[in-house]
Amino acid sequence: MELKTVNLNSIDAFNKLHGLPTYHPLVNVFDMKDATNEVNNVRLEYGIYAIFLKNGVNCSIRYGRKNYDYQEGTVVSFSPGQVIDVVNDKPASGNGSPIGLIFHPDLIYGTPLAEKIASFGFFDYSQMESLHLSSEERGIFLDCLGKIGQEIRHSVDHHSAPLLSANIQLLLEYLHRFYDRQFITRHKVNSDVVAQFEKDLKEVYSPNGTTDVMPSVAYFADRVNLSPGYFGELIKKETGTTAKEIITNHVISVAKHRLTVTNNDINEIAYGLGFEYPAHFTRLFKRVTGQSPTLFRRLMEQN
Repeated sequence: MELKTVNLNSIDAFNKLHGLPTYHPLVNVFDMKDATNEVNNVRLEYGIYAIFLKNGVNCSIRYGRKNYDYQEGTVVSFSPGQVIDVVNDKPASGNGSPIGLIFHPDLIYGTPLAEKIASFGFFDYSQMESLHLSSEERGIFLDCLGKIGQEIRHSVDHHSAPLLSANIQLLLEYLHRFYDRQFITRHKVNSDVVAQFEKDLKEVYSPNGTTDVMPSVAYFADRVNLSPGYFGELIKKETGTTAKEIITNHVISVAKHRLTVTNNDINEIAYGLGFEYPAHFTRLFKRVTGQSPTLFRRLMEQN
């Protein structure tokens, strides 16, 4: 089925799509039980930020390669540039309808939030990495939405933009905290992801193996069905080291081994590790070890 593409480049576009009222041109707090339009079989191209709380129970999600069922609200977040397909989505009603927040990037220009928005990595997580709120966390989420909603309906004055931005940042800070809590409570599942990452990394760089392209964080994230952002945050939380650093350290370790036990020239080793240009390998090796590959090999031969 070919999906109709809808560009959500403004708050008004989002509101008109769902049949919701517009109280402020740059921000809205919504409850989909008030929506008058059913949104179905569309491709949404987001030009705004959006945060949805899925109300109701029996929410089934996919995390990694496993399915988990939750009896609590889940939060999903979207940011400008993301494309979301909505297919066969039945409209919810009553207490089961999604509620949330949308805001345009223009709202936060010149505010402290503009400088910090990029640090809230959960906007890049996929729906299978949703945040699952406890009842207490849900209360905090709703309280933050309530304050933003009150400000939207307040007559506009010179306090409006700073207060809206500050309250949105407060909500995002809480979501950041809640995600940190979720990483901790999912330690067992996360440990399995780390173990799979280490296994996949070793397989790519088996003792005598070669690879045409040096695998990225995105490659290993895809292997466990996670988005690069969520995967990277998970690895950092579990190991204290970034996924990129782990990949780099392993590549250098393999390079040291091949420099020591083979007579292959530097270029051949670089290509075998997936470097497009040997000079890139030499720079990385020297940055990590403080020595060029040639000097390292010479010193090892002297030992």
